[in-house]
Amino acid sequence: MTRALVIGCGGTIGGAWTIAALAALEEQSGWDVRDAAVLQGTSAGSEIITMLAGYSVADLVAMQEGRSEHPVLQRHLAATPPSLPRLPFSLPSAPSTLWSRRGGHAPLTGIAPRGRGDAGWLQELADAVAGPGGPVPPRARMVAYEPASGERVAFGAPGAPKATVGDALRASWAIPAWMPPVEVEGRTFVDGGAASTASVDLVSPADADEIVAVVSMASAPGVRGPGLGGLLEHTALRRPMSSVFWQEVAVARARGQKVTVIAPDGADLAGLGANFMARGRRARAFEAARRTAPAAVRRGLEAAR
Repeated sequence: MTRALVIGCGGTIGGAWTIAALAALEEQSGWDVRDAAVLQGTSAGSEIITMLAGYSVADLVAMQEGRSEHPVLQRHLAATPPSLPRLPFSLPSAPSTLWSRRGGHAPLTGIAPRGRGDAGWLQELADAVAGPGGPVPPRARMVAYEPASGERVAFGAPGAPKATVGDALRASWAIPAWMPPVEVEGRTFVDGGAASTASVDLVSPADADEIVAVVSMASAPGVRGPGLGGLLEHTALRRPMSSVFWQEVAVARARGQKVTVIAPDGADLAGLGANFMARGRRARAFEAARRTAPAAVRRGLEAAR
């Protein structure tokens, strides 16, 4: 049986939870996630996929805990983007109509402000791991979204536009209002999470019989964080992203693929907080995730049996 690893979006905080979940997944399953037949990431998931091309999950845990001995990972952690978008806002990030066949946040992407953040920290990571101008490795896929066409593109997949790791990573991470869109072969792309938190359905049966999806921005219906912040996060982000995610899981399962879902519950979300870009909370969020993510992994593995 061939297995794909799919890592969803999540910004700074979701990325920290995902690394804790990957560590628990390797411990509980005995599977080195780098051995997956396909490694697909969206936004922060693409960032993690990029790091896994050169480092182990244990290395990423050490990075999150501030004890990494790898200069590349040290610099990357230090360059985590700010908690709020850079002001003032500029014109919309990419052309689009307001109508879209996709759910979630896709219809609004084209009118979101153009991000003014510096994506150089992502380019530096890509250059360090793959070399300047290095192409997306054959097993890796990084999902971005083209608002003009409403198409999700998994860079690295057969038939996708040719992109360097740096271009693909920056495009996949181009969160509207935070980071600028990226042009590849004359097409303009933004964060893949604008259309789908993980794009599970882009992994076909020809790619893998089983999909292990680690998603920080999707949860079971009704799951949300505590308090007003949790309610706002659930209403604005988690509920619409979860709806799209579970629809895609249903598509994959209907094709005969086994899908294992590892997603946060209320205990996880209580430790993560409501702002997925909260740089100052990252260390505390990771510490909390190390305590709660193992239970999320156990739930996912047991449900898939």
